[in-house]
Amino acid sequence: MLWIMRLSGFFSAAVVMIVLSPSMQSFPPAEAIRSSNLDTYSPLNRFSFRKSSPFRNAEECTTIPIIKLGKKSGICDPSLVHVAITLDVDYLRGSIAAVHSILRHSLCPESIFFHFLVSETKLETLVRSTFPQLKFKVYYFDPETVRSLISTSVRQALEQPLNYARNYLADLLEPCVRRVIYLDSDLVVVDDISKLWTTRLQGKTIGAPEYCHANFTKYFTSSFWSDESYSGTFSGRSPCYFNTGVMVIDLGKWRRFGYTKRIERWMQIQKSGATRIYELGSLPPFLLVFAGHVAPIDHRWNQHGLGGDNVRGSCRDLHPGPVSLLHWSGSGKPWLRLDSKQPCPLDTLWAPYDLYGH
Repeated sequence: MLWIMRLSGFFSAAVVMIVLSPSMQSFPPAEAIRSSNLDTYSPLNRFSFRKSSPFRNAEECTTIPIIKLGKKSGICDPSLVHVAITLDVDYLRGSIAAVHSILRHSLCPESIFFHFLVSETKLETLVRSTFPQLKFKVYYFDPETVRSLISTSVRQALEQPLNYARNYLADLLEPCVRRVIYLDSDLVVVDDISKLWTTRLQGKTIGAPEYCHANFTKYFTSSFWSDESYSGTFSGRSPCYFNTGVMVIDLGKWRRFGYTKRIERWMQIQKSGATRIYELGSLPPFLLVFAGHVAPIDHRWNQHGLGGDNVRGSCRDLHPGPVSLLHWSGSGKPWLRLDSKQPCPLDTLWAPYDLYGH
């Protein structure tokens, strides 16, 4: 029961509740390109979420300027913490829980601005009804932007175009947004996200928890490693595996060095080449471009793998050490296991942030 001891401190601490500024901003709805599984229903009919309780600023936040999002300068306010998350039908319940967890544990949540990446335009209304005072903007990501570059993967879920939207954050977000925290939809934050926001990137473009004990070679095929024109990309680097579900990104550097094009180049090689160089969806292109050039972030900010190792019904324990973020990467998701009455022990730590249902 060591995981209970490690987490007890988080849930015994007093949570400061905050009321967010009522101003909100989002893009006008764009015409969505719907995949076939979305044609028969609206996400608003499938999901019903309870309205989140308001959250109040702590006294320490009184120096934060009031942000008027109706003005052009709102999203560019330097006091904002920028968080990007995708919203889609299959993971919507997880995304809502992730936002809820961030607000509950933030000392100054009215300084948090959420950037939601969507390929289904109707989800904006659902976010507004669940978090009426949330500061956010919705960005439409056209699946056709990347569809022709996606190759088959070990799991069909890894082939969805929205998985690749993080590659285009530098293009989608306003130029004045120079740093962003990218988070997957299957996690909850149990610490103040401002601590992650202030991470020093040491001149690097991205920061993430690294796992250098992992067998890095398994993320690429034998054909990749046997071809010096491919494997030579790691020459002079000390690459380590990192999970792309939690990253702090310097968008200014990303734009300046054109990293989106670099990622697309590797996807084109994989798609059009005579041999496959990787099997794991959107992760390997990130590793090819950034592994060995990542600012290390404490492992407490990505206790990943809680979904199980792509084995149905498998459960995982926490890695040793403190916890600031719980991440159900893998094939198992906590909301599905809870609904099936067959949860893993750690799934109960996700449940308090779930707003699904009346």
